[in-house]
Amino acid sequence: MNENFSVEPEVLKAKITSETARINWLELQKFYAAGSVVQVAASLDLVEVAYAFSQDLKTQVQLWLQQGLVDRVNDSQAAVWFEQKADLWAVVVSPWVLVQDKAGAVLN
Repeated sequence: MNENFSVEPEVLKAKITSETARINWLELQKFYAAGSVVQVAASLDLVEVAYAFSQDLKTQVQLWLQQGLVDRVNDSQAAVWFEQKADLWAVVVSPWVLVQDKAGAVLN
């Protein structure tokens, strides 16, 4: 989404919101295998995180990483979602697929 750098933040966030949808974890396996799925803590706003990724807001993303609020999905979490056939909120911010389990799963 970096081609949208000149777009007003509100417009870009609306676009991200429109591209956010529920998806079953089973449908994300190829992206997980490629290492491109990033888990977003339920306490964060998925659209705000996606916006930060799309605008390459490194300081904010680094802070979330350090706090454990954003991280690549690990094997144990992936296995839980696989067993549960979990439905997650997801949005693509190339090359990443950001996912969020609003059911309350916390990052491991």
